[in-house]
Amino acid sequence: MTRRPDGPSAAGAVAAPSQSSGHRPVVRTVDPADALAFSDVVAEAARVLAGGGLVALPTDTVYGLACDPFRPGAAARVFAAKGRPRGVPLPVLVASVEQADELGGPFSAVTERLVARFWPGPLTVVVSRRPGVAADLGDEGGTIGLRLPDHALVRALCAEAGPLATTSANRHGQPPAVTAAEVVEAVGGHVPLVLDGGRCEGEPSTVVDLTGPRPRLVRPGRLPWDAIEAVVGDGPGD
Repeated sequence: MTRRPDGPSAAGAVAAPSQSSGHRPVVRTVDPADALAFSDVVAEAARVLAGGGLVALPTDTVYGLACDPFRPGAAARVFAAKGRPRGVPLPVLVASVEQADELGGPFSAVTERLVARFWPGPLTVVVSRRPGVAADLGDEGGTIGLRLPDHALVRALCAEAGPLATTSANRHGQPPAVTAAEVVEAVGGHVPLVLDGGRCEGEPSTVVDLTGPRPRLVRPGRLPWDAIEAVVGDGPGD
């Protein structure tokens, strides 16, 4: 069975540009204080994603390069734009714990404690992918990295468009972009839409693998490892 969490249909979608088209992206300023304009930006981004295109967007860590991983060819555009090997899977941003649960799990007691303590926030948890979730995230099919960001725009877009495969908006191996201008410079030729939310924090999320008997640090980030260990030690792990 192929399973996809709720998201928009392809009707009204914006067709994705060809790779290396050399075009300049549309840049939209995001103002959460202007509810109507905010809603319009979310709707525009959802249309691009539904067409298999890429959207660069601010998060609570760094700027991300996002796609709908359930749209054919969309993840391939992310890997090509970033120059990222498919052996390095794409993590997924979600709108809620419930949306995350549709993609990965069942969550262990340790995972539930970490999510309860640090979501929304800069923690990516790697868990088992649920059977039938046909998202293209790269060559590692048995697990999935999930994060609920502390950013109103990203959560609104994930609620509208569905879970988003998202990686930092820079060329692979280069420093992450923390402004929209840096995104345009790094990957603008591959991205039809850039959402400008101002300067980001500048440090990626902490990635923790929770598929084994004990949590394993995959990538250090903004959330200190000792804070994670303190929560892990609060109770039983299974």
